[in-house]
Amino acid sequence: MVVADAGRPWRDRKRYLWTLGLLAPSCALLPSQLVMHTDLRLFWWLGPIVFFLVIPLIDTIVGVDGDNPPDEALQRLTEDKYYRWCTYLCLPFQFAGLIVAGYLWAYGTLSVVDKLGLAVTVGLVGGIGINAAHELGHRREEHERWLAKIALSQTAYGHFFVEHNLGHHARAATPEDPASARYGEWLWTFLPRSVFGGMRSAWRLERNRLQRIGRRWWSWENHILQAWAMTFVLFGGMLVAFGIGIAPYLALQAVVGFTMLEIVNYVEHYGLLREQTAPGQYEPTSQRHSWNSDRLVTNIFLFHLQRHSDHHANPGRRYQTLRSMDDAPQMPAGYATMVVLAMIPPIWQRVVHPLVLEHYGNDITKANRNPRAMDRLPAI
Repeated sequence: MVVADAGRPWRDRKRYLWTLGLLAPSCALLPSQLVMHTDLRLFWWLGPIVFFLVIPLIDTIVGVDGDNPPDEALQRLTEDKYYRWCTYLCLPFQFAGLIVAGYLWAYGTLSVVDKLGLAVTVGLVGGIGINAAHELGHRREEHERWLAKIALSQTAYGHFFVEHNLGHHARAATPEDPASARYGEWLWTFLPRSVFGGMRSAWRLERNRLQRIGRRWWSWENHILQAWAMTFVLFGGMLVAFGIGIAPYLALQAVVGFTMLEIVNYVEHYGLLREQTAPGQYEPTSQRHSWNSDRLVTNIFLFHLQRHSDHHANPGRRYQTLRSMDDAPQMPAGYATMVVLAMIPPIWQRVVHPLVLEHYGNDITKANRNPRAMDRLPAI
C-alpha cells in the first residue's frame, strides 16, 4: 500500500476520480441516446453490460489501489465537503434516469424486451443508489440521513436505513445476522433469508427504539414509515404521470436494485464468523470478519465499499478516509466480478471455499457454516 513519503504532504490521488462514480447512475440516462445514434437495441441492456462485463474487465486491467491516507490527513479529508458532493450528486442522476425510463416505458416505441432491459438497467442504478444511501445513512448530519432515505425510495428498501446501522453492524459475521452468508449457503437460498429476515429485524429494532423514546410505531418519527412514504409518493407520482402500464417495470427495477444490494451482502461476510465469548455474545468485529478487495475501479464506483473491514471497525469514517488492511481476508477480484461469480454457486464455491479454509487454517469448524449444506459440499 502507498503511504506518505517522509517530508512530503500526502495528497489524495483519487480525489478527482470520485467524480467518475457519477457514470454509474448515468447509465440509466444513456441507453436512449446510444440506441438512437447506433440503432443497436442491445443498449437498452446497458446496465448489465457495464456492471457485469465492462467494470470487471477494466478492474482486472487497472488492478489494485493500495493508496492509504495517513493519520495526519484523516481530519482534513473528513472536513473536505468536495467528497460529500460526490455522493450528493448521485441522487439527481439516479432519479432523472428513473423519470426518463418512466416516459420511455409509457410513450416510447420500445418492445417488451427493450422495456425489460431498461428496467434492469434502471434497477442496477438503483442498487448503486443504495450504496450511496449506505454512505449517507452512517452520517450524523440530519440532511445526509434524509438524503439516504430519499436514495432508498427508488428500490422501496427504506428499512435498510434502520437494519443496516442498528442490526447488521451489531451482528455482522454471526449466525444471528440475516445479511451474513454462511459457508455452503447458495446465493439463491440466502436471498429470501436476508430480504425477509432483514425486514423483520428492522421493524423490531425500530419498534424498540420508538418505545424507548415514548412513541408509538405509527408515528412520523418512525424511520421506516418515513422512507416507505417517500417510495409511495415517488411511485404514486410516476404512475399518475405515466400511467398504470409502467407498474410492472417500476416493480422490476426495484427488485433488481435491492437484489443487487443483497448479492453484495452475500459477498461481504461469506463464511466469516466472530468467536462467541458468552451465550449470545461475540468478540468485537475486526478486520478478519469482512471480505475486502482493493481493486481501484470498483472502489471508485462503490465509494470504497470494498474496504469493508475498516468500515465495520470505524463505521463513522467517511468513504474517502477508509483504508485497506493487509491482514483482512481478500477476495481474488473486485466486488463487481465476485457478484457475477456468486450467481453461479458451483463456480463461487470452487473459487471462494479454498479462501475460507485458508483463512481458518483448514479448520472449517471456525467458519459461519450452513449445517444443512455441509454433507453436499464438493471436495475442494
